[in-house]
Amino acid sequence: MKVYITHKSTIDYGAAIVNAPCTNVRDALDYAYRWTQNIEGSWSNKVGSDANINVDVCHYHNSGHGVRSSMVGDEFAIEDGDTYICAPFGFEKKEAI
Repeated sequence: MKVYITHKSTIDYGAAIVNAPCTNVRDALDYAYRWTQNIEGSWSNKVGSDANINVDVCHYHNSGHGVRSSMVGDEFAIEDGDTYICAPFGFEKKEAI
């Protein structure tokens, strides 16, 4: 299941597409969140144990620095499905406008 992650900021940007090996939406969201965290390296620069071949990086900094970790307020859109907002605990479904 593909999860499209948008980092919300002063200027929003598509950060990653995560090819989660899950069929359950909640599991796919959790997987995408985990693999867009800088815990022991850089997920976006594919450094250390945070590198994952199932994560396609969509944004790069000209400086070469890695992209920040996903965080509260970022959007996680499920392929052909709903969009979820990263909440302090888990995810909340984004309501259609």
